Amino acid sequence: MTVIDLSGSWQLASADGEHRATMPIPGDVHTALRSAGIIPDPYFGRNEDAVQWVAHADWIIERRFVLDDPDGNWYLDITYLDTVAIVFVNDVPVLSADNCFRRYRPDVSSALRPGENTIRIHFHSNIVAGADRQAHQPFYVPYSTANCPIPNGNMLRKPQCHFGWDWNIALAPLGLYGAIALRKLETARIEHVVTTQRHHKDGVELHVALTLYAGEPGILPVHFSLDGERVRLDCGIDARATTIHHVFEIENPRLWWPAGSGEQALYELVVEIPAETVVRQIGLRTVELLTDPDEAGSRFAFRINDREIFCRGANWIPADALFSQTSPEKTGDLLRSAVDANMNMIRVWGGGFYEQDWFYDLCNRLGLMIWQDFQFACNLYPSTPDFLENVEAEVDDQVRRLISHPSIVIWCGDNELVGALTWFPESRGNRDRYLVSYDRLNRTVEQALKRVAPEAIWWPSSPASGYLDYGDAWHADGSGDMHYWSVWHENKPFSDYRSVRPRFCSEFGFQSYTSLPVIETYAAQKDMNIASPVMEHHQKNAGGNERIAGTMFRNFRFPKDFANFVYLSQVQQGLAIRTAVDYWRSLKPHCMGTLYWQLNDTWPVASWSSLDYGGSWKVLHYMARRFFQPVAVAAIPSEDGKSVRISLVNDTPEDLTVTINLSLLTLNGERSPLQSIEAVCTPDVAVAALTLPVSDIPEGLILAWSFTVSNGMGGEGHHVLGTYKALELEPSGLEFSVSPAGDGAFDLLVQARGLALFVLIESVTPGRYSDNAFDLAAGESRRITFTPAAPVGAVPQFRIYDLYSCQAAG
Repeated sequence: MTVIDLSGSWQLASADGEHRATMPIPGDVHTALRSAGIIPDPYFGRNEDAVQWVAHADWIIERRFVLDDPDGNWYLDITYLDTVAIVFVNDVPVLSADNCFRRYRPDVSSALRPGENTIRIHFHSNIVAGADRQAHQPFYVPYSTANCPIPNGNMLRKPQCHFGWDWNIALAPLGLYGAIALRKLETARIEHVVTTQRHHKDGVELHVALTLYAGEPGILPVHFSLDGERVRLDCGIDARATTIHHVFEIENPRLWWPAGSGEQALYELVVEIPAETVVRQIGLRTVELLTDPDEAGSRFAFRINDREIFCRGANWIPADALFSQTSPEKTGDLLRSAVDANMNMIRVWGGGFYEQDWFYDLCNRLGLMIWQDFQFACNLYPSTPDFLENVEAEVDDQVRRLISHPSIVIWCGDNELVGALTWFPESRGNRDRYLVSYDRLNRTVEQALKRVAPEAIWWPSSPASGYLDYGDAWHADGSGDMHYWSVWHENKPFSDYRSVRPRFCSEFGFQSYTSLPVIETYAAQKDMNIASPVMEHHQKNAGGNERIAGTMFRNFRFPKDFANFVYLSQVQQGLAIRTAVDYWRSLKPHCMGTLYWQLNDTWPVASWSSLDYGGSWKVLHYMARRFFQPVAVAAIPSEDGKSVRISLVNDTPEDLTVTINLSLLTLNGERSPLQSIEAVCTPDVAVAALTLPVSDIPEGLILAWSFTVSNGMGGEGHHVLGTYKALELEPSGLEFSVSPAGDGAFDLLVQARGLALFVLIESVTPGRYSDNAFDLAAGESRRITFTPAAPVGAVPQFRIYDLYSCQAAG
């Protein structure tokens, strides 16, 4: 036996012995305590407050294993150990860990004995550890109190959102989320497999660098396999580390493309030594970040395989606040939902995790490009030698592990650390000290990346105007990437999105409430009021509920009840993000990317997400599928309000013909044709298909359109010249019927007798609708297929909403 898997059932106890439970590994302490009935569900009601004591305590996990023959060189292999922990084998300390993002491989040979052995991990409270490390800094290092109610998380190398965020529960969890195994070193082990590509006119050279670790010199057979070719090398290896190189010549390569731009061709690379096999998915592609100067400043555009790609997507945060509450299946559903909404990029944000290998493998297969942040966000950080040494080892581990994934197209130093220099009285009062400290950290990350992968695309921070530019890039139209938060945080109108012209907007967002079926999982009927303590507890952004309500009352009439308040909050969220995306896409190629905040939720909460906790689609996600369609039509009002530009965007490499039918809708739902045009759109451009004077749209009527594309795409939309609350809507007369559709799905036939805007179908049964948040004119109908997430025994109960029906009576 050369490997003993130590995952599975462990015994958990508080350090004082008062609390005991069984804990699955991989897993987290909070979930184990909840399963044992020691704490309530942290996500329900205001139970977050009742479980705060857990993070203040030290915890111990332990298990036994049998080893018949302990002779030889044995080591532990541990990943995602969160965070400050000491590992004991038979009461001998073998590892002192303090970085959740590192892989640990301590030698434990001298601690083992024949027969039964005990392994124990002592977790030190993250809260106590953070305070202790802050006290030992040469000067105070501020953290964002607005985001983190639990202090000093910036002292620890673990997900920063674990200490709370303006969308996350504050639990400071601990546990072991990856692998733990006891392994015997048989001649050598595989440390890393790193690949690089050289593309030339005759094909691709795939360079493979295999790093082996050995206890003593020797000879080792190594096999490299790719695309039917298998090569054996008998390699001399030194004690400790040896790197072996091999090059595959690939003729007529099948290229990897982002979703919507081509095939996601993948090659399987297999590296074998007698005791171990490593498999990597290899996608052959080139990637460039174009930052060349132009008349506006400098570009920010990705070029994949010599073609510029407009990036359509969202920001990714951890799939759950507690590791044990998620799974590869749940996470996979979230990522597939991104692709199903026509996204081709996600940004793995810098306050969470470097995700596990299977996450990136799935993005490879789905064609989701990844903007990968290093895990620093919204705080200032230490720059002491011990901290930077720890960071350097973290970056080395993670880059070697992840660099071969074709999905990762950019490595970004951090999230908003340059902006954070202006957030705290300490850094405002002594900018030089904190800027130098930041630069030390940022340079450490960059240099560690470049040592492993000199060809990797590096971006110093997000937002940033460019390399070594420490200015305010938040609203910089000329160069770099932008975070644009004025509409939400400054309470500006949606039209304010059209006041900026980003080169690439990597963050912008607007909140809504999570859907009513999700609210019903954490709130009792008495709590169904946005001002109730429970609803306010599930709103982590200060002033967020007031901002949702204030914006709603500027744009809509008061909703008639709580359920419709929730519905209307989602409609306005979708309108906000659509306003931004429609305009910024129309600026192509000046703007070459929009990544809204955020794709998913970590727990049930009011937030900026387009997917509910659990993965159901909110109104925004159904809208995103339309406004992110590779060929899209949008109405863009002029700055003076006198005209409306019909924008046509083509993100495909084809010449396309687009037929656009414009119509007018009366408030009782009558539709009358206005104009039809046929536009020819060349590849990868945005054009103005038509400019329509506002005088062509009589007062009180709504401009609507549908379009068809020669490649089979199509869509529809509407534009209101003023506010929705100014419309004297008449009864929509919505009716629907349900019938089985086969394979466990259901057909819903929705019909309208009047004008029905933003028709939303909802059920407590989780599942996916073929369409939602759509419009119907009088006499129109639509057949929608609902596919439950799991088989159901009875016909689900459905709710239906629309804009007229949600309004309170006058």
